Amino acid sequence: MNFKQFDCVTEIQKGWSGDKKYCAVKDDTKYLLRISPKNKYKNRKKIHKIMQKLSSENIPMCKPLKIGICKEGVYVLQSWIDGVDAEENIHNYDEKRQYDFGFQSGAILRKIHTIPAPKTQLDWKTRFTIKMNTKIKNYEKCHIKFEGAEYIIDYLNSNHDLLNNRPQCFQHGDYHIGNMMIENDKIVIIDFDRYDFGDPWEEFNRIVWAAQTSPKFASGMIDGYFDNNVPELFWKLLKLYIGSNTMSSVPWAVDYSEEQTEVMLNQTKDVLAWYDNYKLTVPSWYVR
Repeated sequence: MNFKQFDCVTEIQKGWSGDKKYCAVKDDTKYLLRISPKNKYKNRKKIHKIMQKLSSENIPMCKPLKIGICKEGVYVLQSWIDGVDAEENIHNYDEKRQYDFGFQSGAILRKIHTIPAPKTQLDWKTRFTIKMNTKIKNYEKCHIKFEGAEYIIDYLNSNHDLLNNRPQCFQHGDYHIGNMMIENDKIVIIDFDRYDFGDPWEEFNRIVWAAQTSPKFASGMIDGYFDNNVPELFWKLLKLYIGSNTMSSVPWAVDYSEEQTEVMLNQTKDVLAWYDNYKLTVPSWYVR
């Protein structure tokens, strides 16, 4: 990738991927240019193909345009989203619009989940039980604890059967309000780097970020996904998936930074408050 082919290239200082990101302009058209280490070529190629499939299904997202290798690494060129960060700007809208944006995001997720998982996938109960138990063990080894963890652990250990016969599909892998933008009053999805395959409902494990930012958005997301007909089983599994994620959040943050540790400890307090120390099935932030 020769930067000189563009009229202007400006680095974007945002994100957790470790990639270099740029806004590249050519003939008054903006593009998103990402540069990854060369050893990520196979991974980036897989993501590029998946994004082509998603784009063909009319998912609102950055359109994959080109991928290749240059002296800086693996480059990926995508269409530019001329919008604003949903998480940072959601409060610029009234509660009805916040709910509507959430409803859009849920409907988009339902469409993403129409892409099937490979038939070679290990059954979900086996996969997730291993993941869940590992998170509990890592928390128990962590030197920082949070009050009320025992309520979550009890729920996780007592509800493995909820995982029986769960379907699996393509997952965005990091589906939350921080990976969404608002463009022309429409939600657009970004950052498919952590894609996976698994239970479609597991994707809601990061809805805590939306619930903290805008309960209306989070509520709309659930209603949009289920078209206003939320099954009882979903709430039980949501509680399980949020609980599992909560157990891993503190050990992850401790290895990252003191600031993130404080963020995650505060989030554990919110989660336990929403579920009244894990006695409730439906979190208190959910409103119709």
